[in-house]
Amino acid sequence: QARPIESGGGSVQTGGSLRLSCLGSGYTIRTRCMGWFRQAPEKEREAIALIFTGDGETNYADSVKGRFTISRDIAENTVYLEMNYLKPDDTGTYYCAALHPLFERCPAPASSRGADFRYWGQGTQVTVSP
Repeated sequence: QARPIESGGGSVQTGGSLRLSCLGSGYTIRTRCMGWFRQAPEKEREAIALIFTGDGETNYADSVKGRFTISRDIAENTVYLEMNYLKPDDTGTYYCAALHPLFERCPAPASSRGADFRYWGQGTQVTVSP
């Protein structure tokens, strides 16, 4: 069964850094939109970073812009999320997802609909303490 496999979550203090990885299992990340979503406790899931793997174009939610960086390694079939200057508000479960290939570009984070993403990982927990 095709699905993204996330890793790299953990617990850090405010100001710390983490790097999440998303390995595409059973599908290729080539020339498609890949995204990272976050679900904080008692909040809705939100898209925070997207990358179109064909040309590397990226989009970020305002809440993470300037602190998080999404990237891809086509040869490794992996997407990364580098998270710096972490804050307690960044605490949550982070999910990697692959947009349905019918879409030719990534949507803006605020316009991203979960139903348009074909494959979802099981999530990895990130906890940022004060």
